Amino acid sequence: MSDGIVIIPTYNEIENIESIIRAVFSLPKSFHVLIVDDNSPDQTAAKVIELQKEFENRLFLEVRKKKAGLGTAYVHGFKWAMQNQYEYIFEMDADFSHNPNDLERLYEACVNGADLAIGSRYVTGVNVVNWPLSRVLLSYFASVYVRMITGMKIMDATAGFICYRRSVLEKINLDAIKFIGYAFQIEMKYRAFAKNFKIVEVPVIFTDRTKGQSKMSGAIIKEAIFGVIALRFRKFLNRL
Repeated sequence: MSDGIVIIPTYNEIENIESIIRAVFSLPKSFHVLIVDDNSPDQTAAKVIELQKEFENRLFLEVRKKKAGLGTAYVHGFKWAMQNQYEYIFEMDADFSHNPNDLERLYEACVNGADLAIGSRYVTGVNVVNWPLSRVLLSYFASVYVRMITGMKIMDATAGFICYRRSVLEKINLDAIKFIGYAFQIEMKYRAFAKNFKIVEVPVIFTDRTKGQSKMSGAIIKEAIFGVIALRFRKFLNRL
């Protein structure tokens, strides 16, 4: 039994799914993997089922009925992981924008005292590969905006490469999470920050996907912009 599980939400990731699973299982540290698939039309789930025969009791799959957003996929995965008694619970993308080799560094950060370890693109400068400048500026200044509004000292507030201690997720009311897009990442960090958990940023290099399609949209950006203000207001009213 591993003490760590990597949650990977998927929608149409057939081009990446086998490679990312094999990459995690090739690490010296033994991690388990939970795929939360939103009924991908490209048969991502079918490929995972095929791989489960090879990685029995290490690779798990939850299939939801429809595409319902990144945030709800992670909440579904968090609840599953806690029910199955994992101590360290990770978020990671399927597209190799997050390097699986960095999982061990996030794990070590939590083992050595962090409650939440963030794979940070901006804690030591700008460590992003293959993004257009406009996307880099949008992401970087989104974190500046979040720091201004919330008071968090996190350089990469929208990061989605994270290790949580189970105790953090147990103290957050997951049923109260409001956002489903990238604002979800901000909300989770802010809720942990509001409860005084120790948050550490681990520098990583983020590489844009080379296969499959990005899930970014204008609606997701809008949710993040206005969602930060709503979060700060709810904290002011003690309703987080």
